[in-house]
Amino acid sequence: MKKVVLLVVAVCFAVFSYAQDQNASELVTKGNAAIEAKDYAKAVELFEAALAIPDHGQDVETITKVLDQLKPVVAKDEAKTALDNKEYQKAVELYKAAAQDYPDAGVTELAGKSFYNEGIISYKADDFLTAAMCFRMAEKEFNFDVEKSAKYKSASLKKVAEQLASEGKTSVDDVKVCEDNKALLVEELANAYVKEGNRLYKAGVDIINAANTKVNEGAMSTADDAYTAEVAKAKKEFAAALEVLETAAKLDASNANAQKLIEACKAAM
Repeated sequence: MKKVVLLVVAVCFAVFSYAQDQNASELVTKGNAAIEAKDYAKAVELFEAALAIPDHGQDVETITKVLDQLKPVVAKDEAKTALDNKEYQKAVELYKAAAQDYPDAGVTELAGKSFYNEGIISYKADDFLTAAMCFRMAEKEFNFDVEKSAKYKSASLKKVAEQLASEGKTSVDDVKVCEDNKALLVEELANAYVKEGNRLYKAGVDIINAANTKVNEGAMSTADDAYTAEVAKAKKEFAAALEVLETAAKLDASNANAQKLIEACKAAM
C-alpha cells in the first residue's frame, strides 16, 4: 500500500487548497485516517461520498487514483474474509466478481493460491473433505497450479475414502461433495476396498505357500489334517477377500484390479 499512502499525502495537500468546502474536506480527512487505520472499505466509502458532493472542490484526479488502488484491495479482502469464515461458495463468487471488475489486479491468481493454501490447512487438520473441495476450487475455478492442485485433491479424496471404508461404508450418497469430486470419491472408495481385498488375498496366499513349503521340506503331507486345516484357513481369507472385492466392483465396475483379484480368489477357492 506504499503507493496509496503517497497519493493520500497529495490528497491531504489538496484539502488545504480547497478549505471553502469543509464538508468534503472533512470526508477526505476522515478517508485519510481510515487508510492509516487500514480500514480501506471505510476509506473508499468516505472518498466516494466526498466526490458525490456538488462543487466539492477536491482534487478529483488524485482521489480517483487512490480509489483505483483501494477498491481492488477491498474486493480481495471481502473475498478473503468469506474464505476465512468457511463461506467457500461466497468466496468463489466474490473473487470472480473482483477478477472481472479489476482484471489487472491479479485477483484470479490470488484466489487460486488462497484456496490452495486453505486446502493445505484443512488437510493438515485431517479435514480431508474440505481439503478436497478447496483444492478443486483452486484447480477448476481459478486454474491455479492445476497439476499439483489435482494431485492433492486426489490425495484428500483418498483419505476420505479410507475413512469411509474403515467404517464399512459402501456408498458416498451421504457425503456432502460436489458431483465431480463425488465421482472421484467413488473411484477412491473402490480402490480402498481393492487394497483391503488384496491384503486378504495375499494373507491366504501366504498361508498356502507356508504350508506347501513344509510339504516340500517333508515336514508335512498334503494328506495330513494339519495341511487341510491350513488350506481351510487360506480359503477363509480368500472368501473374505472376495466379499470385499465384489464391493469394490459394485462401486466401480471399470476397476481392473478388482476384477483380476476376484478371478484369483475364485480360482484359489
